[in-house]
This record gives sequence, structure tokens and C-alpha cells, in this order.
Amino acid sequence: MAPASVPAPPAPTRPRQAAATGSYHELSAQVREAGLLDRTPGFYFSLLAALTTVLAGLVTAFVLLGHSWWQLLVAAGLGLVLTQFAFVAHEASHRQVMLTGPANDRLGRILANGVVGISHSWWMTKHTRHHANPNRIGKDPDIERDTISFLEQDAVQQRGLMAAITRHQGWLFFPLLTLEGVNLHFLAFKSLLASPRSRSRTVELVVLVARLGIYLALVLWALPLGMAAAFLAVQLAVFGVYMGASFAPNHKGMAIIPADSRLDFLSKQVLTSRNIGGGTTVTMLMGGLDAQIEHHLFPSMPRPHLARARRMVREHCAQIGMPYTETSLPRSYLLVVQYLNRVGLSARDPFDCPMVQRYRARSTR
Repeated sequence: MAPASVPAPPAPTRPRQAAATGSYHELSAQVREAGLLDRTPGFYFSLLAALTTVLAGLVTAFVLLGHSWWQLLVAAGLGLVLTQFAFVAHEASHRQVMLTGPANDRLGRILANGVVGISHSWWMTKHTRHHANPNRIGKDPDIERDTISFLEQDAVQQRGLMAAITRHQGWLFFPLLTLEGVNLHFLAFKSLLASPRSRSRTVELVVLVARLGIYLALVLWALPLGMAAAFLAVQLAVFGVYMGASFAPNHKGMAIIPADSRLDFLSKQVLTSRNIGGGTTVTMLMGGLDAQIEHHLFPSMPRPHLARARRMVREHCAQIGMPYTETSLPRSYLLVVQYLNRVGLSARDPFDCPMVQRYRARSTR
């Protein structure tokens, strides 16, 4: 259970918190002894080979189809396979893929900047902050106010059109994700242009510009303007929805940690994370993000070891009386929508209250 500074039932928290404090070292030792932190380069080599083959097949289909609206299926497939490449880039950023840190960094930059088209340095900075303080107010960039408000104090500050969106943001969440692909590419350039000048910044910008320029040139050269626009729209929409639908179920709707609270590492990571059930199929579909609790406890753990780690972590949490949250993928989406709608209610016009409306109606009679 969470400590008294986190909204939770107050009475039983202290003994359980005491049990949780320090127990991570015991769990970590068990995980290491089981070899679950050992690299699995064979798995990732096979995965990257398969993804490259699929990508080559999509490029071949793109060339052979010519001026055909069947190209939209190629665009959708491209959105899916680029997301899979993004998953591997995410794992490389956590040093899960290659045997050394520098090799992982190189692979992450190649995949993120050159293949997917998002900024590796921006992602590393943002994601590192998230892992250090998941769902902590003022520390986790993933719950900062944006088009979507994840905190009531942010929702209440929205005005005008943004307030209207926020009031229904749960139902609008997945439609808004169709724009996330464009947003990720935009943030790549925005973050780099705002960062201090350096050799790595210049290289990253050059790679991103080259990747974007070549991609747009090929699509516009091969397809009529209207079909090219539709191709790009479908590819970016599928990419955005797939990325958002894979990352959103993991923390949204879980415990929000006040800025001034103090939690041990185990409690901080487990209480704010949600696992998704479904076995190997869901693991491959979500790039290992279905085991979010284990990923946060052991960020460098390769994907093939997560299933075994889940059993160990689940058993450990049961022994110390710590809640371990796991649900199905459809259920997780429902929880996310319900949570966002609940937060969005804070953006309501105070006169939307039925009691106020009745009073106001009576006063005008």
C-alpha cells in the first residue's frame, strides 16, 4: 500500500510500507540470480530482421501498386511497422538490446531518428524523467498539461475550445491520437531547435531532415497529390494511434503521487503502473509494454524475460501486501477513458451544475 502522503486507506499503510522498504533489493537479487537481466541479442536480431523484411515488402508493394487506392493499406502497414521499430528503439534506450551501452545508444539513434523519424535525445530526456518519477505531480512529463489534462488542477485551468475538449477528453482521447504522429515529428524538430548547439544536435537534425525529406519526396513523386496526402494521413494516424494505445494503458488512472511525498522505489513503481494480460501475443503487440510494472522495476530487462519476471514480482508483492494491478487490454482502455472523463469534469462551466441551472431558471421566471 502507499504511504500516508499518497491518497490511500490510512490505517494499514505503515506496516506494509515498512515491509516494502528494502524488499526491492531482495527481489532484485532473485531476478539477477535467475538471469533475467542477461541480454538476448538473438531475439532482437531476429525481430529486427523480421521488421526489416516487412518494411521491404511494404516498399515493394508501394512501388508495384502505383496509382491505386490500395496504397492506403500500405500506409496503414507502414504505420504499424514503424511503431514496432519505435518499440525496439525504446528498448535500446533502456540498454536492453545490445551487449554494451554505446552500442545500444547507436542503435537507438539509428532507429528513432533514421527509421521512425522522432528525436532520440528528446525521447531519452523525457522518458528518463518519467521513469524516475512516474505519475508524480511536477516531476513526470507524461502527466503535464497538454491537449489532454491528466490532473484536475490542470483541467480546471482550460478555457474556450480547450475547455470544451477537456470536458469530453475521455471520449476524444483515441480520435485525438490520430494527430499524435504529426505531434511526435513536430516535437522532434522543436526540441532540437530549442536545445544548445552541439555536434550530436547537428547530426540528429541532419538525419531527421534527410529522413523526412526522402520519405516525402518518394511519396509525392510516386502518387498524385490527393492520393499522396491520403497516404501520409493514414500512415501518421495509424502510427499515432498505435503508439498512444500502447503507452496510455500503463499509468493513466493509476495512483497520482503528490509532489512532496516520499516513496521507496518499489512502491513508487508498482503503485503507479498497470500490467496488461494476454500472453505472448499482447507482449509482441505492445512491444513489452504490457509488463509495465516489471519494466519500471527493471528497465534494462530484455523483452523475452518479462513474462517470467511477472510471476516473481507478482508473488513478491503478494508476500508484502502490495497491490499489483493487472487487467485486460480492452478493460485498460475503458479505465483510461473513465479516468480522463472524470478529470475532464473539472473543466465544466460552474453553471453546468443541474442544481445551479434549476436555481437560475427559477430566478428568471
